[in-house]
Amino acid sequence: MPYPQFDRRQVHFKPLTDRPNKKDIEQDQIDPAQTPRPLVESERMVFAEILRRIVTARKNKRPVMLTFGAHTIKNGLAPVLIRLIERGWITHLATNGAGIIHDWEFAFQGASSEDVRGNVARGEFGNWQETGFNLNLALNLGAFEGCGYGESVGRMIAQEGLQIPDPADLDRILISPLPDTPEAFEHRAAAADCRALLQRFNLKPGWLAIPHPWKSCSIQARAFELSVPFTGHPMFGHDIIYNHPMNHGASIGRAAERDFLSFAESVTRIQGGVYLSVGSAVMSPMIFEKSFSMAQNVALQATGKTIQDLLIVTVDLAQAGWDWTQGEPPENNPAYYQRFNKSFSRMGGTLRYLSMDNRDFLLQLVQGLNPQTD
Repeated sequence: MPYPQFDRRQVHFKPLTDRPNKKDIEQDQIDPAQTPRPLVESERMVFAEILRRIVTARKNKRPVMLTFGAHTIKNGLAPVLIRLIERGWITHLATNGAGIIHDWEFAFQGASSEDVRGNVARGEFGNWQETGFNLNLALNLGAFEGCGYGESVGRMIAQEGLQIPDPADLDRILISPLPDTPEAFEHRAAAADCRALLQRFNLKPGWLAIPHPWKSCSIQARAFELSVPFTGHPMFGHDIIYNHPMNHGASIGRAAERDFLSFAESVTRIQGGVYLSVGSAVMSPMIFEKSFSMAQNVALQATGKTIQDLLIVTVDLAQAGWDWTQGEPPENNPAYYQRFNKSFSRMGGTLRYLSMDNRDFLLQLVQGLNPQTD
């Protein structure tokens, strides 16, 4: 017998205009020319290696992937990320569900980051109409149209709206004969989900305008415009958009699966490339280790050789407590429990760890690479 289910339609959602925010994009965004803290000698050596490897990777058309946590967006670093992709240094961006949300809220209202403790106590945390409705609608429609998680949201921001399909077109998909293939059945299932969504929320077909006055501050929108993969890697129930009844598990799964496979495809080409993991102690190593394992499997089948020539850089505020170039520490060493380094140290290639604020790291990176393009 199924467990009892919570009915999200009971929740009262307030407009975002009622919510005080801790971050304002116009005040908090970081200019790529802003001065970071000076590097110490050991950091200078690592940075010299990082810059050299990135330049070589791009010269040889190899991937440079950057995976980051939500604080990178909250700290106003989208302009720095935009500069990196506009100049071709970064070929793939990836973040978690919270990073997607903060970037969207900045683009939509110029502010983000609520008072979690106070709003939980008042039953308000995450219960904001525009965030829950618009982001879930973008993901629901994107999932039907074959888009990934980050692409669905980036497209909505860049185009400042969504195209609501005609129910009659969806009905034709549902009743028309289809080829006897898994893809055809999956497409029909997605059409059925989309059709139910339109009816449940009484959505009218046609263009739904959703202005994003600060879209120039959105890394998702710029990545969409430049066709740079920007993948979202959510965990179900972790983000505020799950509070809203517009949220639909199958759509989340379809979009997130596409993004994981897009991420994995980039990893299959990582030989001679660079992987940068900034402020993501769980999501980044988790998705990378599975993708890298699949990539190694395919490489061995194709060439009989494993992927070895890559640079992995982990950046976090936590002190390393161990020289990770020496491999994995013993279990009695506290560093053994640093999951982000422990995972990466098992993957071959060259591992470097930097204990830095993400603002300082990314500013050093963009400023170190910019002269290479002059």
